[in-house]
Amino acid sequence: MRIKSDQNQILKNSNYKRTFMEKEMENQIWEFIDGHCNEAEKAFVLQQLADNAVWKNKYEELVSVHEMLRKEELEMPSMRFTRNVMEEIAQYYVAPATKNYINKNVIRSIFAFFIIMISGLLIYFIGQIHWSSQSTGNLVPAYSLDASKLNWGKMLNNSYVNIFIGISAILGLILVDKYLQTKKNQGHTGH
Repeated sequence: MRIKSDQNQILKNSNYKRTFMEKEMENQIWEFIDGHCNEAEKAFVLQQLADNAVWKNKYEELVSVHEMLRKEELEMPSMRFTRNVMEEIAQYYVAPATKNYINKNVIRSIFAFFIIMISGLLIYFIGQIHWSSQSTGNLVPAYSLDASKLNWGKMLNNSYVNIFIGISAILGLILVDKYLQTKKNQGHTGH
C-alpha cells in the first residue's frame, strides 16, 4: 500500500514538473517570437531549437498560431453599438430594487437585545450600590447615595462587563448606522 502511494506521489510530482516545464518552454518561445527576450535568452532558445525536437515542434506550432493571429483583423463594433445595446435594454421592464433586504423582525430583535443588555448593565450597577437609610420620621424613608462606598473597580474590572459593554457599543453603532441609512435612502427616493 505504502509503495503504491509513494509511486502515485512520484507520478503526481513528475506530471507537475512536466507541465511546469512545458509552460516555461512555451513562455520562452513566445518571448522569442515576440522579440521580448535578451541576447542570452535568444541564444538559449536558438540552441534548444537546434538540439531538441520537442522545442522545434512547439516553436512551429506557436509560429503558425502567431501568423494566424496576425492575419486576422480585429472586428470593430459599429459606431452605434452602445446606443443599440442601450435601446435594446430599454425595451425590457427593469425590476425595481427591493426596499427591504433584511427582515424588520431581525432589526427589532437586535434592538430588543441591545435594550435588554443595557437594562441588565444598569441593574447590575444599581445592585452594587450600598444604600444607607436615615430615619427622618417620614413615611417614605430617604435614601442617600454614599459615593465613597461605591466600588467602581469591582464593577468595571470584570471581564464579562467589559465584553458586555463592547458588544453593546457595537450593536448600538450598527443600529444607528441602519437608522441613518434608512433616513438617507428615504431622502433620495422622496425627490
